[in-house]
Amino acid sequence: MIEKLKYYFAQSAKAEPLAAFRIFFGIMMFSSILRFWSMGWIEKLYLQPQFHFSFYGFEWVKPLGVYTYLIFFICALSAVLIALGLWYRLAISIFWLSFTYIELMDKTTYLNHYYFISVLSFLLLFLPAQRYFSVDAYRRPQIASKLIPRHSIDAIKALLFIVYFYAGLAKINSDWLLEAQPLATWLPGKYDLALIGSLLEQTWLHYTFSWGGMLYDLSIPFLLLYKPTRNFAFALVVIFHVLTRILFPIGMFPYIMIVSALIFFDASFHQRILKFIQNIFRLPSLPTHLPTSDKQQNRAFEKVQIGFITLLLISQLLIPWRHLFYPGELFWHEQGFRFSWRVMLMEKAGYTNFKIHDPQRGETFLVDNQQFLSAFQEKQMSFQPDFILEYAHFLEDHFCSSENRGDLQIYAESYVALNGRSSQLYINPKVDLSQEKRGWAPKTWILPFNDTIYGL
Repeated sequence: MIEKLKYYFAQSAKAEPLAAFRIFFGIMMFSSILRFWSMGWIEKLYLQPQFHFSFYGFEWVKPLGVYTYLIFFICALSAVLIALGLWYRLAISIFWLSFTYIELMDKTTYLNHYYFISVLSFLLLFLPAQRYFSVDAYRRPQIASKLIPRHSIDAIKALLFIVYFYAGLAKINSDWLLEAQPLATWLPGKYDLALIGSLLEQTWLHYTFSWGGMLYDLSIPFLLLYKPTRNFAFALVVIFHVLTRILFPIGMFPYIMIVSALIFFDASFHQRILKFIQNIFRLPSLPTHLPTSDKQQNRAFEKVQIGFITLLLISQLLIPWRHLFYPGELFWHEQGFRFSWRVMLMEKAGYTNFKIHDPQRGETFLVDNQQFLSAFQEKQMSFQPDFILEYAHFLEDHFCSSENRGDLQIYAESYVALNGRSSQLYINPKVDLSQEKRGWAPKTWILPFNDTIYGL
């Protein structure tokens, strides 16, 4: 086994697929940030709210006022440098840091594809994507090569495989397959779409999309890996993600996944892409003297790279299973739900009000959530327990400091509906949330789900 691994890690591959991936990644990330900026979301999501929900352990990551725009500018600039392959190691490092900082500024904006980009950009830190068709390769011929370690390309394929396959496994649940939920809730609302609007109200289509989505996610990485089915698989990727873009407001994610799937194609395909780019922009001819061996790669450094890549991929295999340490229904309590490639699996709606009791003054009053939260923040807080707890702590701190009160007791009245079911009481109204600590321990103050969802 060890000998086989040594043989595998000693193998080389043509550099074109990774070079093309670097270019597309940089362009897509620049476009995403430009779109985010142009939509006014920096102001709306990060500057206007007076309170921001944080990830546990990253409470120190906050918007920086007007300088938040600078973080987005730096992130966009680094994306351009990545596409050009200019100062690549520095550029991808800055992009990963700035993009991840943006992602961590407010948990309200969490999306699976933001997490995917953070993980992917961290992976790219350890890949030699600058060694071909890059400004760095032109400026520093000593780093240029027509070959790179084979595992550099396979690592991206492995990450995409995990994302798709785990998304498919998560869809093997009774709500998704037997009740066609949450698609049966979402799709009828798209009745006004041209041509297909009336079909979206049909029950049979809800089940077709549910089962088809599960089979697609489970099979597409295998179909992309297998050369005879690769073209067919890529056509499915395009159809699937374009359709999801039409039906759901999920931004650039469909296009990012379409472009990412190109990594599965052979080097000859990417050679044509790079040649096309070269002709369009009238770039100088590629050097003909590039070495056809990747032996100039520092082997000690390469071992470090392999170690980090291996740890990253193993973490992505294990992290999605952490929900098994928490009793109860995952979709209900959501402990271990994020960072597990569970994409668009549930529709939750609810409302949560807070009652504050001041034992020293003998006063009890209700909180107007709109005084502190944006409409989007309040919506997300209303059905996510870690949001509810963090907000309860914020309310305690706010009223203690602003009104010079002593210790306060914070109680929540919360009702939540999951995947079309009737709403039920969510948080134990007798528990003083000010006494509950944030962390990874099971949240015993979440009331049990009154139904069962069977699945992984």
